Amino acid sequence: MISIKIFTFNAFQENTYLLYDETGEAIVIDPGCYSKEEQKALSGFISENNLKLKLLVNTHCHIDHIFGNYYVKQKYGVDLVCHEKEEVNLRSAKLFGQPFGFSDVDETEAEQYIEEGEEIRFGNSVLEVLFVPGHSPGHIALLENAQKVCFSGDVLFRNSIGRTDLPGGDYQEILRSIRNKLFVLDDDIAVYPGHGPSTTIGHEKKHNPFLQNL
Repeated sequence: MISIKIFTFNAFQENTYLLYDETGEAIVIDPGCYSKEEQKALSGFISENNLKLKLLVNTHCHIDHIFGNYYVKQKYGVDLVCHEKEEVNLRSAKLFGQPFGFSDVDETEAEQYIEEGEEIRFGNSVLEVLFVPGHSPGHIALLENAQKVCFSGDVLFRNSIGRTDLPGGDYQEILRSIRNKLFVLDDDIAVYPGHGPSTTIGHEKKHNPFLQNL
């Protein structure tokens, strides 16, 4: 069974997820740790719980979700996995960071690209990859259907959706992604977003003001 440790990092209040199971193997999703203190919080938890980090996954590669990529890769020697269409965001991290005062972002490259229908495996756990563009061109979500959890990145939030005014964003496309990939899931699936509190598919169907006409 997957255990979920949530860290909220950096000035954007981004949610970084560390997933691990009974084997002690773990993955990190969207490491937003920017400061030394944030990096220490992540690595300290890994060390204190004797976890073996196996993989680094980006749901998408906007700067607030990749601040810690370089640190995690260097410290743990793990591969970075994302969708191929996010490579442009990885390569442009310094450029995108400048308007927000983050010109010192360490850029990284992905060792693996992953597509919809493929799987992320660690220990006894398996996550299914869903392709959910709209917030960014290569955005993915990660689903564990048996345990009823979904990591939605910046596509679906509690009572909101991801912004679409950044390069590569598309409002109609994000609505299609939510309608065709997320709202077809069971209502009791817990959604862990890239910012803010968790929610459920059922709650968003009933209460999300952006999605009442889907």
